Parts: sequence; structure tokens; C-alpha cells
Amino acid sequence: MTAEDLSVPAAELMIVGHYDKAAGYATRRSGGSPSWLLLWTEAGEGLVEQGGAAFRVGAGDLAVLGSGVAQHYRVSPGARRWRFWWVHFQPRAAWTAWLGPHAVGGGCHLVAAVREAVRERIGLAFVRALQDARWTPDMPVPGGPVPGGPGGVRAPAVVSGGAARELVLGAVEEALVLATASARPEGRGEEGDERVRRALAIIAAEPGAPHSVASLARAVALSPSRFAHLFAQVTGRTPMQVVRGARVRHAASLLEVTDLDVGQVAAASGFVSPFHFSRAFRKEYGLPPRDYRARLRGEQVIE
Repeated sequence: MTAEDLSVPAAELMIVGHYDKAAGYATRRSGGSPSWLLLWTEAGEGLVEQGGAAFRVGAGDLAVLGSGVAQHYRVSPGARRWRFWWVHFQPRAAWTAWLGPHAVGGGCHLVAAVREAVRERIGLAFVRALQDARWTPDMPVPGGPVPGGPGGVRAPAVVSGGAARELVLGAVEEALVLATASARPEGRGEEGDERVRRALAIIAAEPGAPHSVASLARAVALSPSRFAHLFAQVTGRTPMQVVRGARVRHAASLLEVTDLDVGQVAAASGFVSPFHFSRAFRKEYGLPPRDYRARLRGEQVIE
């Protein structure tokens, strides 16, 4: 079996690949994937759908799709091709804070319009990830171009584990840091962008804090009405929608790395009750918190 045969990769597998697909290419997973999926578009255009969210991706767009939610991605209708890097992986806990401001629902994140200045370096990070995927300590340090087929397409690689896995995660982390730090959606003013970025950073740093529109507005020296308008204009969401999303993602990290019970996770993430927490969590991840933790740990989930 090759990596291309793994239409639904096992959760523990990490796979790196590069495609240049013509019109007609599509992948559909009705049950989602147990792993997360990253898509970095170099050229052409793709259409991504997951959990009720749908968006197009073009050159300089990075999409990250969470696990366990039905997904369908393909060459965008009317486009001739879609050239992109892809990685199946399990995220490090810290990554959710970087991706949080770019959530679009359905477990999806879209980091759009990454600056031209860093796109080449992001591409090189994925080249390095593919080089490192099969590396072992007794091999020479990878270097130079990765052999590829027509159009520079490289065969996918299943990461061998151990040191290779850490190297590949490091390359993916570099791409995420560069993309999230440099993305600037079109049409946003410098002053508004800076104030909204500060508010987003406050939310990401302490998602469980008792944030409100008024408290966030004070932190960036704006009136609540002006702040709410500017925030929605820049992000397309209300401040409290972003706060709820950040709390859910923080909760997911706690479920992954701690043994706190669901009520404790809810309280630590800023939810007023386990019921409200469970409802918000299921909306974002497609399953209840207990089932999410069980799936992460390879335990049987009773449907």
C-alpha cells in the first residue's frame, strides 16, 4: 500500500505529499479523517468543504482541517489545476492558539493571503519536510532538491517516526508560524488591523478569562461599539464568536494533554456550565468532549 492509497489515513500516521492536479480531481471523506490535514496552495485553485464551511484556496492560502468532520476538497470548478502541498498530522497543543484567529467553522482554519515575502520560505519548509520524512540517524543529513516527477510533483512519504517525525513537525510548525504571522487579508487598514490583532492576541493568550466586548475594547483603547464594528469588519465574526472558538480549542488541548474531567475542562476554558461547553464543543468538532478524548487516546467510542 502506498501513501496515495491511504484515502483515510490512520490517526497515528503522518504523511507528506505534493500534488499538481488537473480539473476533475476530488477527495471526499464522509466520516472525516482521524488526522488533521494541512493544504498549502502554490498555484491554481481548490475548493474546500468541511462541516458546513466552504471556501476557495489560491496561491498563498493555507488551509488546516481538523479531524473527525466530513470533508470534500477538489480542484475548484472552472479552474484548470490545483498545485498544493498536503500533510496529514496530529497538531502540537500550541498550534491551536496560532490558528484560532483563522477559524472559519466546521473545524476548519483558513490563513488567507500570506505575504509574498514568506511564501518561498514556506515552500522550502515543506520540501524539507518531505526530505526528512524518511530520515534516520544513520543517514546523511538531507539536502538539495527533492526528486520529483512532471511539474516537480513529489511522491508522498509516510513519516517513519522517531527523529523523522520531530523534524517533519518542526518544518510544519515553521510553515504555520510564518503563515499566521504574515497573513494580511485584503482591504484592512493598518490601525484597525493592529488593534484587532492585539485583541486576538489577548484572547489567544487567555481564552478562559472572562472576556467581554467591553473588556476587549478597553484593552485596545476603543469604545465597545467602535471595537465591535471594527472587529467584525476585519475578521468577519463578532468578538464573542471568536472568544467561544478560542475556548473550545483551548478545551480540546486540555482534553488531549490532561486528565481533567469534562467539568473541570469546561471551567478552565471559561464556560459557565458543562452543558454549554459540550454543546459548543460538539458544534466545532462534531462529537462530544468525552468522545473526542477517547478517540485521541485510541479508545473505543460508543456511538
